[in-house]
Amino acid sequence: MSRSRIVIVGAGFAGYQAARTLSRTLRGAVEIVLVNPNDYFLYLPLLPEVASGVLEPRRVSVSLAGTLPRVRLVLGEVDGIDFDQRRLQYVAPEGRSGELEYDRLLLTVGSVNKLLPIPGVAEHAHGFRGMPEALYLRDHINRQIALAAASEDADEAAARRTFVVVGAGYTGTEVAAHGQMFAESLARQHSRHEHGRQAPPGERDGYEAAGVRGREAEGARDGKERRTRWMLLDIAPRVLPELDKRLSETAHEVLDKRGVEVRTGMSVKEATSEGVLLDNGEFVPTRSLIWCVGVRPDPLVKDLGLETQQGRIVVDEYLRVPGRPEVMACGDAAAVPDLTRPGEITPMTAQHAVRQGKIAGRNLAASFGKGASRPYKHHDLGFMVDLGGVKAAANPLRVPLSGPLANLVTRAYHLAAMPGNRVRVLADWALDAVLPRQAAQLGLVRSWSVPLESSSPEVARVPTP
Repeated sequence: MSRSRIVIVGAGFAGYQAARTLSRTLRGAVEIVLVNPNDYFLYLPLLPEVASGVLEPRRVSVSLAGTLPRVRLVLGEVDGIDFDQRRLQYVAPEGRSGELEYDRLLLTVGSVNKLLPIPGVAEHAHGFRGMPEALYLRDHINRQIALAAASEDADEAAARRTFVVVGAGYTGTEVAAHGQMFAESLARQHSRHEHGRQAPPGERDGYEAAGVRGREAEGARDGKERRTRWMLLDIAPRVLPELDKRLSETAHEVLDKRGVEVRTGMSVKEATSEGVLLDNGEFVPTRSLIWCVGVRPDPLVKDLGLETQQGRIVVDEYLRVPGRPEVMACGDAAAVPDLTRPGEITPMTAQHAVRQGKIAGRNLAASFGKGASRPYKHHDLGFMVDLGGVKAAANPLRVPLSGPLANLVTRAYHLAAMPGNRVRVLADWALDAVLPRQAAQLGLVRSWSVPLESSSPEVARVPTP
């Protein structure tokens, strides 16, 4: 007699935690199948450190087969589900189609880049939701700094050294903070090898020709000469608008001292290959538009025929899909009722996804007689924002922290939250503290491989024959 089968779609924070909980609870009594495009769990909060050359890619990529015993991994992307027949269809990495039947189904398909109808953005911007995008950005920053150093045109050099990040939420703020330090490090390395012109004056002239004067051209308040220009834009009145105001003020101060131009109440009106037009009429010459305006549920959600709220699958407090007792959903793709704030749904954060995944695993196990079901209820424990170097802003358990102490707490939290690779992450952090960043382009991910309008940001697009 064959065992019952639980199929989990997606190995993000929610899917990974559900699989691990089921593995430990059921111990082989039920077959657990995890369907995911990649064979690793991606620890997203540390992805900005991959893009900025602090961590190597495999440090934040935790092996699914190596950390989830008694869980069968099926590589593929689900593209259809027949709920009446309890069967799903998927496409494997090499194009082969497959089917899986299930007795219980958990949908944790996550989220993708949020799009806005702004001319040129889809063509010229790149998001930040998966490993391919992080690797592309690391190479792109390297390439722009190298091309700027080789250019004889001051205007072109200034444009290549200008980076525009749209979205001053958690991701955008960290990308700007880490990216600025990375670009400055690379620019300093190149400036030591430039011949035929004096780098700082030439750069300053280029910036002034591009419309940058005053403190931005001369350097930040700490007196250091700035070789690159970074802008962080958001229509909100402050950075990190969804977090505590003290965290916002700390992050703004750190970015400002480094010379990052924080433009709140402002966004992009149009993007071109030569730069971006801001909604105040200013045109910023740049070759780098980094899109971090937020996320939306995976496009698969709207094709399932299930009831949705704000584009997310409606579930009850036990994470069950109404009318489908064998189907559950959680994480970014699910509209989970927030029992701490009646009438609202939980925000799309890793903190909620992790805890929802654990509850989903326990409730699925309970449906097979192992334990009892429980509703999802969680109070936020605070947030942490890594600002690069020894800077961070954090409020663990609502205690506001900043500077080196916040950085220590933030890194300790990430190490505790990671399900693997802790020693390797620590080793990379230690090396980064004493060695310069490596200015090497791998060239593995090209611009066309990571379009902003992608339903699978975790997979680099490949050319079709």
